[in-house]
Amino acid sequence: MAPVVAQRMPVRTFAELHERLGGIPLWRIMADPPPGTATVDDVIRYCDGNDKRLCELIDGVLVEKVMGQEESRLAMRLAYLLLTYLEENDIGIVSGADGPFRLRSSQVRFPDVAFLSYDRLPEGADPHAKVPDWVPSLAVEILSEGNTASEMAEKLSDYFEAGVELVWYADPVTRTVRVHQSSELSTTLTDQDELDGGTVLPGFRLSIGEWFDSALRMGPTE
Repeated sequence: MAPVVAQRMPVRTFAELHERLGGIPLWRIMADPPPGTATVDDVIRYCDGNDKRLCELIDGVLVEKVMGQEESRLAMRLAYLLLTYLEENDIGIVSGADGPFRLRSSQVRFPDVAFLSYDRLPEGADPHAKVPDWVPSLAVEILSEGNTASEMAEKLSDYFEAGVELVWYADPVTRTVRVHQSSELSTTLTDQDELDGGTVLPGFRLSIGEWFDSALRMGPTE
């Protein structure tokens, strides 16, 4: 599926830029290259650099992705469970937090976990592409302290404009998962509920409480 191309009004001041990016901490907005001039090549440059920074591309601006130990463990556990499911249901591929997707010419996102069904891969897709222009079926974000509500709302809009079918926002603080079927339609689940893969991952079910417990435990199970 080809990325959606969308035009956005240009910003004139750094205050407008800060607002456009959802009021994120200023330390996450990269000054090299100057905001408004960044390209996919700059995303790759930071990924391949000595400090290995993951920077999303948002309308010509590089924004560093926030991640922590807790978020990483939750993402890894979910990826493992999805890969286990796919061993019995070979319908697509899974990528992690360092796997970018080019949603449109000026937009690159790094979901913490993503599932891409085989039928979404273009004919002749290059498995070695560093920033492929593929659109995942499912995008999962593990919320971090440095994320803002406006930022995540903007990211949600980007995902669905590009054609993502399902988005999960997991919050380690509240132990909840917000399941988005569209930018406007969502359901908040607690750690007493189960995640359902729906038509994207038929038959996949996951206890949210067990996911959080197994990912974040600090000792062997009894």
